Amino acid sequence: MKRTKIIDILQSTEFGCQVLVKGWVRTHRSSKAVDFIALNDGSTIKNVQIVVDPAKFDEELLKQVTTGACISATGMLVESQGAGQSSEIQATAIEI
Repeated sequence: MKRTKIIDILQSTEFGCQVLVKGWVRTHRSSKAVDFIALNDGSTIKNVQIVVDPAKFDEELLKQVTTGACISATGMLVESQGAGQSSEIQATAIEI
């Protein structure tokens, strides 16, 4: 799969398609039900939010996703449920 720049994802309305993003972690917030990763690749000042279901990923892998870590994330582009952004990525795979 070809990498998509974050600036293109933030402008896209093609919800439901698979995307691959690579970049640096700005923030990582965890809870029992869901993790949120803000990712930036330098193509824009804005971040894209990656939503992670902790039940589908190895706990040790998610512990390594810290601020400044460089990751590759594959997932489904969906319309955002929260305020502040129009789209987000539901992660299916993460690589550090």
